[in-house]
Amino acid sequence: MNATLQDLGDSFLRRLGNQASGFNKAMRSNPGGGGASEDTEAPRFRTWGEAYGITARTSAIGDFVGDRRQTVGGVAGFGMRIAPGVNMGVSVDQSHTAIDVPLALQTAGLDLTQLGFNASVDKGPWTWALAATHGFGNVNSRRDTGFGFASAFYGARLDGVLTELSYYWSLDQSRIVPKAGLEYVRSSTAGLQEFGGLDPVMATGASAERAKILVGAEIGRYWIFDQKILDLSAYGKFIDNVAQNFSDVTVSLGPQSITVQGIGESRYGADAGASASLSLSNTARLYVNYDAKLRAAAQSHQATFGVEFKW
Repeated sequence: MNATLQDLGDSFLRRLGNQASGFNKAMRSNPGGGGASEDTEAPRFRTWGEAYGITARTSAIGDFVGDRRQTVGGVAGFGMRIAPGVNMGVSVDQSHTAIDVPLALQTAGLDLTQLGFNASVDKGPWTWALAATHGFGNVNSRRDTGFGFASAFYGARLDGVLTELSYYWSLDQSRIVPKAGLEYVRSSTAGLQEFGGLDPVMATGASAERAKILVGAEIGRYWIFDQKILDLSAYGKFIDNVAQNFSDVTVSLGPQSITVQGIGESRYGADAGASASLSLSNTARLYVNYDAKLRAAAQSHQATFGVEFKW
């Protein structure tokens, strides 16, 4: 479950970072800017809403038999320019994840609320961005014991922070945005006691923390037609999980107990994605994003549809 929480926190931080950073710079500022700040942009405030879906799979690792996850969620956010080149925003993410562990005859549902904050500072072609999240939720698990279902209900929490530095390099209507960042996410789940079924078990709480380095770049280009702006982009990132700590979980059945080591991601991996944005005016924008996380024993694919208004 902590692996699921880590992935959801990571996805939300990535979207928050995109809202704050140079990846969206061409769409936040005037398109001829070549990385210029928003100093001369009339709208000071903005609000956005997103709907997204995630499908993820983790292969068997050690004692873990693997799982499949389906997530649907929505985001509402508000941002403002508080000084020339300085932006900040807050948002709320509400999601539901259905988890299936077929070889263990077990399913679970995770309802998670995340509160996010993002900020950015533009200085010429440079942008420094910060994103942070605090999440809390509940897990309902259900296990087929062969003689009825054993169920459990317990809490979950996560906290994460992402900081990134990017450089906006433009050529006519095209751009390349190199970017480097650091991310840290910590999650925890409370202990659980199953009820019902045959031989319900008890398990201790668990925690997980992960720190990673992200290095990559975005390429993009925009077109102006009929007083509208179409912007297309794609990105790739190299991921290095420099530190991962997953606590043990002790599972007890009466006087007997076993201890299982938590699982983490592979040391190295890659993120990739693409985005399309249509600015209907200088105050309204529609966008769709695709994001993929590719690891040695895990994959995640996310689709996002969003709308943004500025005034």
